[in-house]
Amino acid sequence: MNANANPQPEEPRAAARSGHVALVGTGPGGADLLTLRGAELLRRADVVVTLREPAAEELAGFREELLSHCSGDVSVLQADECGGDLNALAVARAREGQRVVRLYSGDPFFGCRGADLVAACEEAGIEVEVAPGVSAVTSVPTFAGIPLMGDGVPEVRILNARPHGKAEVDWSEAAASDATLVIMGGDAPAEEPPEHRGPGLDVLCKTLVAGGRPASTPVSVVRAGGTTRQTTVTSTLARLAADLKAKDAKNHHATAPALMVVGPGAARRPELSWYEGRPLFGWRVLVPRTKEQAAALSDQLRGYGAVPEEVPTISVEPPRTPQQMERAVRGLVTGRYQWVAFTSVNAVRAIRERLESYGLDARAFAGVKVAVVGEATADAVREFGIQPDLTPPEDAQSSAGLVSVWPPYDDEIDPIERVLLPRADIATDTLVAGLTDLGWETDDVTAYRTVRAAPPPAPVREAIKGGGFDAVMFTSSSTVRNLVGIAGKPHNTTVIAVIGPETERTAVEFGLRVDVVAPKASVSALARALSEYGAARSREAVESGKPVLKPSQKRRGRRRKL
Repeated sequence: MNANANPQPEEPRAAARSGHVALVGTGPGGADLLTLRGAELLRRADVVVTLREPAAEELAGFREELLSHCSGDVSVLQADECGGDLNALAVARAREGQRVVRLYSGDPFFGCRGADLVAACEEAGIEVEVAPGVSAVTSVPTFAGIPLMGDGVPEVRILNARPHGKAEVDWSEAAASDATLVIMGGDAPAEEPPEHRGPGLDVLCKTLVAGGRPASTPVSVVRAGGTTRQTTVTSTLARLAADLKAKDAKNHHATAPALMVVGPGAARRPELSWYEGRPLFGWRVLVPRTKEQAAALSDQLRGYGAVPEEVPTISVEPPRTPQQMERAVRGLVTGRYQWVAFTSVNAVRAIRERLESYGLDARAFAGVKVAVVGEATADAVREFGIQPDLTPPEDAQSSAGLVSVWPPYDDEIDPIERVLLPRADIATDTLVAGLTDLGWETDDVTAYRTVRAAPPPAPVREAIKGGGFDAVMFTSSSTVRNLVGIAGKPHNTTVIAVIGPETERTAVEFGLRVDVVAPKASVSALARALSEYGAARSREAVESGKPVLKPSQKRRGRRRKL
């Protein structure tokens, strides 16, 4: 690097620079559809004006996920609370030198009034940028498994059925064409003022048939498309009204916003339904783990279509006195131990952090054998640069399983008889007792403390006790005890999934019916087992001719026996 080069001054946050307005499309309703450019503009924003559309805003966590891209000192303005002219507000903030982002559903220029804000910025001499978003018109049919073109369909027409001043759709001309029709705003929600309502889906079907479309024309209606509340009804123009009525009879799902697709592509939806066909689609799953531990599990659950909600039940803290851990680290370095046994990721993390605080690394384990319990623990050890020497049988990932394969102490073979066992302050004595019976001496060291977390917010507690969650995943006995302690027992309609026999016994002791037990002590295996359970429930419902319902959609008063 040239020492004489002048370093570039860091750009001040708001002062000494011109303002900027960015219009960011957020897609049809899932925060993971935000574009990379949209995320970058949010990262740089001083001010964010949120979505005004209630259908997008009511999605659980949607706004929070979008705002997670922002800096900690961003100013957030709720569009539905600001009142007045939001475009004028954005321009005024930009004149003060701030970077303003206004969020739009879908794409700012498609079905939204983003053009008005761009025009206002151009008139005021404010720099403006538009980050296009994924439009509901093309993405929602894709989420539903409906191809818009192909199969001899050369044309797609996009129609807005809601009143827009003097402009009206020529339904007779649209019906007479061979084009696939994508119709926005055909639903007529009661909460909308009459002048803004669409004609209603049943009226649209009759209008198209009267205009010349055959009554047998395939049609699909996709509600809340692109979200985990999405539902799709596929029928014909003649039968759609009756099929929608049957679908809506129990009021188990969102009915707006609705997108209507008329054409041959709708007929392929049953074979191409890749999104709603996921085994846990739309399931609200409680993950009672620490934030650090929940991330990978939540990602896996999302892959199965679930909506994970992380509710910490424990907080991991250092031991009250550090002397034990200091002696343990000295013992590792000086050759006091022949074995170290790790039974949790937290234990690995505690030892690693202590070693690194002294400037040491994995070489401190030279000549020491390492035993682990659980896949996640083994991965954490390998990440530190150590290959485990001993693990329990795959179907017995527990302290008892580790004891079953641990070699007895032999004073002619083993130069040292001592084992280091760093673990939680509330761990059971199964491993210590087993190693003692095998002739080993154990230094049982408190590497970390587990403290019960604070109770979750009241709406979460009510959902747990009232059946608002479809499933709860218990990854240890302590998560059972702590969740019940801070939030109460899950409702009997909620599916209970546990990581192994010990956790199952604890759940039963607390009066819970266990539906899913992981085949091995692994959180990924537990998530797979829950997905298989969900898939089996769906198959049973379809084979018996019943609607596929989530556990939370069952009658809330219904109780299951143990």
